[in-house]
Parts: sequence; C-alpha cells; structure tokens
Amino acid sequence: MPAARLDDGTRDRTALVRRVLLRLFVANLAVVLAKLAVGLTAHSLAVLGDALHSSVDAVNNILALVVVRVAAQAPDEDHPYGHGKFESLGALALVGFLSITCFELARGAVEHLFESHAAPTVSDTQLIILVAGLGVNGMVAWYEHRRGVALKSELLVADAAHTRSDVYISVGVIAGLLLARRGLWWADPAIALVIAVLIVRVAYGITQRSVPILVDERAVPMNAIQTAAEDVSGVQRAYDIRSRGGSYVRYAEVTIAVDRNANVASAHAIADAVEQRLKHDLALHEVTVHIEPC
Repeated sequence: MPAARLDDGTRDRTALVRRVLLRLFVANLAVVLAKLAVGLTAHSLAVLGDALHSSVDAVNNILALVVVRVAAQAPDEDHPYGHGKFESLGALALVGFLSITCFELARGAVEHLFESHAAPTVSDTQLIILVAGLGVNGMVAWYEHRRGVALKSELLVADAAHTRSDVYISVGVIAGLLLARRGLWWADPAIALVIAVLIVRVAYGITQRSVPILVDERAVPMNAIQTAAEDVSGVQRAYDIRSRGGSYVRYAEVTIAVDRNANVASAHAIADAVEQRLKHDLALHEVTVHIEPC
C-alpha cells in the first residue's frame, strides 16, 4: 500500500475517532452534572459514587482526544513502527482512573456501613433524572462500541466497556434508592460496594485487551501465517514466524525456504507474492519476508 494512501486513511480514521469522542464528551458531561445534582440534594453516597464514576468517562474522553492524535502520527526515526501503541496505553490508563474511583467508593461505603446514617431521600423527579441518565449511558455505550469495532480502535472499545459499567452501576443505584425509601439505610452503601466490584471487573477486562498489545503478544496464529505462505508457489517451507500489533495495525515476519538454484529475481518475486498473500488473507499491515535457500 502506498505511504501517502496509508497516511490519508490514518488521518481519516483519526478524524472519525475524534468526532466520536467529542460527541461522547458532551453526553457524558450532561450525565455527570445530572447525577451530581441528584446525589448532593438526596445525600446519597451511591449516587455520588456513580457521578464520580461517570466523571471519569468525561475525563477519559479528553485524555483519549490527546492520545488519538499522538497515536495517529506517522512513523519516525524513534518510532519506526508508528505510534499506534499509545492508543492501547491510553486504554490502560483508564484502569488507573477506575482504580482510584473504586478505592474511594469502597472506602466511603465501608465507613457508612459501620456508622448509622439516615437513609437518602430522593424525589420522583430525581429518580426520573437518574433513569434518563441511565438511558443516555446505554446509548453512549452502544454507539461507542459500534464505532470502536468499525474503526478498529482499542481505545473506543475499552472506553465503551467502561461506559457500559455505568449502566450496571446506575441500575444498582436506582435499586438502592428505592430500597432506601423503605427505610433501609444500609442499602445505599451496600450498593456502593457492589458498584466497586463491578468497576474492578471492568478494569480487569480493559487490562486483558490492552496488555497483550503492549507486550507484543502474538497477533496472528503462527499456523495461519505458515499455511498462507506455503500455499504460494515456489515456497518450500515457512518458519521463524512472528507477529505483533492490535486490531487496527498488525505486523508479521516470516522466513521462507526457496529452491537454492533460483536466481535473485525469481526469489524476490516469490517473496513479494508471499507478502501480498499474507496482507490480503490475514489483514496484515506490513510483512517482512526473509529468503533462505533450501
């Protein structure tokens, strides 16, 4: 693929990802303000914790805008493979924000469980606001995941998982407030602890997606590369196979054994055919083919 064409595609993808993030930031900010208002007026720890968790979404959107711009930069002397890993690094940074949120929420919930507190009071209007926020979070998570998969953005998919946890959390918060209406004061901090557990689960899922890319875990099964390479006419054997990358950009290296009597031109023609086959069949961005006589 020509370099100029690749750069144009990268720029287009970056612009689309940034547009998605800007839309999400506006939606998340509105949800945070609504939850914060309800939490302060109702004196609900669970609602305030939910607002704090949602505020992380808005902060993440700002962080992601910066990270996406950096990740889209073309390869340079210090980063010959490009800057794509910054996107995965940004996704992993979400885990740090989630960890802080989880710790503060769990600490406050435990303190409230060991101390007697009046049950939070919430009006019907405030409940409606929370339900509306729940609906917005659900739409945001669905939209962000769909666009993340379409654009092959690890950052958008990870942030969608984070936003999806908001949906579960909001359901729990509303359930806790309804129980608190019946005088069960402990329901609010108990729900807050459940929320903390859900946040840990989301953080673990993001880590599972991001770390393999950052540590260069194999991106494509070795036998798939070997089979595709050996299907090319003139290849006696394919070995020393490596691959790395994420869902958007993937690299591979392979050594092929060719007839020792083949001249330089024909050997390079075979290598070019292997490169094109692997790019086409396995959606690889760049393939390095080494030639050895057999």
